[in-house]
Formats: sequence, structure tokens, C-alpha cells
Amino acid sequence: ARKQEIIKVTEQLIEAINNGDFEAYTKICDPGLTSFEPEALGNLVEGMDFHRFYFENGKHAFSVSMNLHLGREYYFFSEICSMCFSAALNSRIIGHLGGMPKTMQSEETRVWHRRDGKWQNVHFHRSGSPTVPIK
Repeated sequence: ARKQEIIKVTEQLIEAINNGDFEAYTKICDPGLTSFEPEALGNLVEGMDFHRFYFENGKHAFSVSMNLHLGREYYFFSEICSMCFSAALNSRIIGHLGGMPKTMQSEETRVWHRRDGKWQNVHFHRSGSPTVPIK
């Protein structure tokens, strides 16, 4: 049951990203969310301001469509903490590089915490290509 709950909330998270819906994203993520991701250039990101920037500035410059492919391995540590491994994101970006589409893949691990009866994303680590062009 927990595995299906994590898959569902992860799909909701990707849907919020695809729709540029920062409000829905913040409902799924802990306010103190931490992450390592390519756009942060190796730095630990803490809080939601970094993510807000990309929601507010990226959605008008180009279109991002992500598809989630969950890996086989899931490790559940307790009723309130879960880690989801081996999720691959395929991103299609249109609107940069002269309007030419670009397809990229990244891999990520997300840490979820169950709080007040719902799962919240408290940390993630994404590797691979940035989902937005870095100049």
C-alpha cells in the first residue's frame, strides 16, 4: 500500500511541475525541502525559493514535459519515512535553441516523510542534465 501511495504522490509532483503549478508543488513538498540538482551546480538547495524561481521564470520561456519511469527498487524504512530509488525523468523541452526540441534524461532519488496522514517530499537528489538550459 505504501509503495502505491509513494508512486501516486510522485506522479502528482511531476504533474504539478509539468503544469507549472507552484502552489500544488508546495503542498506536496516540505517547506524546508533540501535538494541536490544540476541547476544548483553542486550546491545544497534549502527551502522553496530556488524552486519558485524556476516555476516563475521558466514556464514562460519554454515548455517542459516530463515523463516519470519508476525503477524497481523501493526501500521503506518505517511508517513515516520512505525512500524512492531509481526514478528516471525524461524531459522534452521546447522553446530554447531556436525553438528546436531537446530531450534529456535525469535520475533521481526522493525522500518522503509521512506527516499528518500525508506524504511530503523532504529531500531529493537529481543527477543528469539540467531540465532547463544553463547559460
